[in-house]
Amino acid sequence: MATSDDAQRRAEQLIAALTPQQQQAVVDASRADGARGWLDELLRTPDPVVGAIPDRVRGVRVRVDLLGAKPPVWRRLELPGNLTLDRLHRVLQAAMGWLDGHLHRFRTGSDPRSPYFVTAFDVEDGDDGVLEDTVRLDQLLTRPGDRLWYDYDFGDGWQHVVQVEAVLDEPPTTARCTAGRRACPPEDCGGIWGYTDLAAWVRGGCDPAAVPPPFDTAAEAHHWLPLDWHPDRFDPDETTAAIATAMASPVPVPAELAALRTRLELHGDPTLTQLLERASTHPVVEVGESEAAQLLEPYRLLLEVLGDGVQLTAAGYLPPTLVEHLADRTGVTRWWIGAANREDLTVPVARLRASARALGLIGVRKGRLTPTAVARRCGDRPLLLWRHIISRLPAGRTDFDRQAGWITAAVVAGGVPAEHWHTEIAALLQALGWRTQGKASLSPAAVANPTLDVFGILAGSTRHGRPTGLHSAVATTAHATITP
Repeated sequence: MATSDDAQRRAEQLIAALTPQQQQAVVDASRADGARGWLDELLRTPDPVVGAIPDRVRGVRVRVDLLGAKPPVWRRLELPGNLTLDRLHRVLQAAMGWLDGHLHRFRTGSDPRSPYFVTAFDVEDGDDGVLEDTVRLDQLLTRPGDRLWYDYDFGDGWQHVVQVEAVLDEPPTTARCTAGRRACPPEDCGGIWGYTDLAAWVRGGCDPAAVPPPFDTAAEAHHWLPLDWHPDRFDPDETTAAIATAMASPVPVPAELAALRTRLELHGDPTLTQLLERASTHPVVEVGESEAAQLLEPYRLLLEVLGDGVQLTAAGYLPPTLVEHLADRTGVTRWWIGAANREDLTVPVARLRASARALGLIGVRKGRLTPTAVARRCGDRPLLLWRHIISRLPAGRTDFDRQAGWITAAVVAGGVPAEHWHTEIAALLQALGWRTQGKASLSPAAVANPTLDVFGILAGSTRHGRPTGLHSAVATTAHATITP
């Protein structure tokens, strides 16, 4: 079915094509009973025609052209006929070189108003029709010359046509690229006209005096363009490898995290999917007793200082002498400004205590802070304590803490340097719909969550403040958290 915007556009086009007398007739008809249903039927986009599933699977060799590109940007692909359109979308993204950051649509005619297949996002948005993941390629393209149109990024308006060159009796086992020309345009470059200007500028040697809009300087343009991008560069072997990666099964992750990944994918955002793929291949280190002891030193020191338990102050804080001792042992006093003898004024110590409680290592009963049974059992066995902490992640019970915790674990497992954790987490949470109260975005400072505190402590926040750089054992801990 057409969306309201599609319907309005079609109505305007139809009315504009009528004579004044015909327009008056439409106005008169609209006043009559039943006119609304008549107009709805008139403006309805028909469902695409889908053929029967063939008796046996064949393959097709197709040429994919980016419409409007001069000189042409194209790919020759060999595809199994039983490829569903949602998977064909992934092939085309990888084959062309797009980043799958926008919405897409398959349609059966060259006119943008032609019958089209609906995506999962369309359904979520209230549209209905023939779902793309229920239709196979060999139900649409059955002989040489058959065509299918593919739109990507409705803002920049990238339009492609997929045309059959040959039907293959033996289908390829996987999709592959055998030929093509020229690089994919950069994402969000302003459509075919913006791409044309950028390509001409790069081909001409990137003259600083002729930088295309919207850039002010050549340095700005180079920083924005993909690394080493040149409009005439293309390698079919690299493209086939990219297709294989895109078609690989999703990295297995716990159900909560998988649901977040699916949610973003439905909105055309592959960032979390790509991050999880990167995390799955990021090197992990072996964590033994000595590595675990070093990694968990702040928690182990806290348990050691508490001993069998400590009576809290009337206000519910650790005694000042214990705070001062713990701050000294954990390294806080080396960089913290202040006396570091009051828990309410010594944030790193307060955060360590809160984190230990969230991990089930300590508890309060009748005003006394004591290690839990788990902590007593694991206190002198660092590796066992490390495994217990992993089992408690992500920490927190609110929707925000759970989602932020999974995203935090994915970011850390992906090997992102610690100084960029907050920014990466904020971007993903914002894509999931989280905002700072009263603002249109989520600031990096607003992503604080119990899981982030845990990884910060493991990365040395008590000794150095906010951690920086790469921390292999911390990334391995995060990797273990997101591995089902």
